[in-house]
Amino acid sequence: MRSEKEMLDLIINTANEDPRIRAAYLEGSRVNPTVQADIFQDYDVVYVVEETKSFREDPSWIDRFGKRLYMQYPEDSAYFPSDVENCYGWLMQFADGNRLDLHVCTMETVKRDLELYRVLVDKDNLLPSEPVKTEEIYWVKKPTPEQFHDTCNEFWWCLNNVAKGLWRKEIPYVMDMVNIYVRPMLTRIVEWKIGVDNHFSVSAGKCAKYMERYVSEDIYRRYLATYSSAETEAIWDSVLGMCDLFHEIAAELSEAMEYPYDDTEAENGRAYLEHVRRLPEDAKEIYPD
Repeated sequence: MRSEKEMLDLIINTANEDPRIRAAYLEGSRVNPTVQADIFQDYDVVYVVEETKSFREDPSWIDRFGKRLYMQYPEDSAYFPSDVENCYGWLMQFADGNRLDLHVCTMETVKRDLELYRVLVDKDNLLPSEPVKTEEIYWVKKPTPEQFHDTCNEFWWCLNNVAKGLWRKEIPYVMDMVNIYVRPMLTRIVEWKIGVDNHFSVSAGKCAKYMERYVSEDIYRRYLATYSSAETEAIWDSVLGMCDLFHEIAAELSEAMEYPYDDTEAENGRAYLEHVRRLPEDAKEIYPD
């Protein structure tokens, strides 16, 4: 596996040797001092160019970076809009284990996207010598009262869909409802607890990957227990566990931030779930007279 020095030398030399490339900078985890280095860190590199067309029309220029196992062209995705004239990329996994996420972007795009970075090459003094932003951009942000309310409401409301899906035994639908709509609200509330406990001066990481660093062993264990197998009873147990954890933390945050929390909504939402769980498969009414 090529060392960081070898990779950066290759990236820098490529920029210096190609007159189309006017500047280059490194961003991502390798320039964030709070991220612990490991073998899976990729190289997030941007080459500042005047046009992207020549790079796109003859992609053979990227062969110099090494033997690839596979790659992706994110701007060519049918599912996401892009502006290939101003920004185009190649995400490359190399045979030696290194990964390079490389983009060529015009200065127009770079000015809009500059955050935390380190200058590698700057032939025309295009880039500020110091980062425009610091790692603080990743810190958990304190919610507004409206954001807190809406997150709590979304959590309890979306469980309605989970309940009916479980009664109908529509497991794929249920799993998506739990993990796409309900779980983000639980994760957000845990992140806000991390923020409150640390004066909103730390990052929980992408997808709360650093959660274990900042919460108690009990909370972390309970959070992980909300990931269930795709079996009806296991999902019911995990969802009710989500309710317990969410309600406990939301009430704590309500007091700490002096934001209102609708206990009645939470109690009714939990009671509805338990009621639907007890409904017989051939029930004709949700609440029989």
